[in-house]
Amino acid sequence: DKLALFCNVPANHVLQNLDVEYLYEAPLAMEEEHLAQVACECLNLECPEPDLKEWREMCTAWKNPKTSVSIALVGKYTQLHDAYISVVEALKHGGVANYASVDIRWVDSELLTKENADELLGGVSGIIVPGGFGDRGIEGMVLAAQYARENKIPYFGICLGMQIALIEFARNVLGYTDAHSVELETTHPVIHLMPDQEGIDDIGGTLRLGSYPCVLNTDSIAYKMYGTETIHERHRHRYEVNNDYRKAFTDNGIMLSGISPDGRIVEMIENVDHPWFIGTQAHPELKSRPNRPHPLFKGFIKAALDYQENN
Repeated sequence: DKLALFCNVPANHVLQNLDVEYLYEAPLAMEEEHLAQVACECLNLECPEPDLKEWREMCTAWKNPKTSVSIALVGKYTQLHDAYISVVEALKHGGVANYASVDIRWVDSELLTKENADELLGGVSGIIVPGGFGDRGIEGMVLAAQYARENKIPYFGICLGMQIALIEFARNVLGYTDAHSVELETTHPVIHLMPDQEGIDDIGGTLRLGSYPCVLNTDSIAYKMYGTETIHERHRHRYEVNNDYRKAFTDNGIMLSGISPDGRIVEMIENVDHPWFIGTQAHPELKSRPNRPHPLFKGFIKAALDYQENN
């Protein structure tokens, strides 16, 4: 009543916003305060009963997982977990879809070495390498991709993570021991600048940004998860797969599972000799929602659960 008096609003328009155990319970808590009814009343609109069945079911699954799974997130910004908040939430969305809680093991790629790989990565059921820029921590990410490939652990590479997977494959399978991105000195630049980016130093406004179409290989795992041949994903990158190395990759076990409609840009890759090893140039985490988990994250967690059950 005091708030209503001093804010000059009806008393029944003063709603309490109490803490909830899980973030995604907040809309349900506000509905218990009749937020929709109050908003519609202010706007002189009719207020049908909100259909929150799907959201309630999602929150119930979130609070009552049937199992848990351990995922290693390997990156260079791991000391600031919020740097990967979109990826973390998307992993949790994928967990909810599989009735599982996701336990994230934060692995600083700068500290990952051959000597401690078993210690830092042993026991996880999935490895994800998200996006990033620059050369710091790159070698640790390469080791993580190698560890996942050799031990058949589900691997999910996002943007830089996809490029890392190809660098590792080029070095240890194709035999190009110095393979790297064109950013660094190498005789085998398996990752290079997009053609329209060469000679541009001010990268802020020249990155490949926004939503772009991608055509999936109908024999790919990605196609099975998306359920459609043409998809659209959001991008933020300046480098891409060097097309000069396409044949070397495809002749030795890498499927180019997603290609731009004009055939110029490799958007997604898969290792055909691995149960679940996928890289995407896009950022699918940006399109994941708690009640609509992104197909790749849902599939990644399912693969991790399968790995966990069989190992």
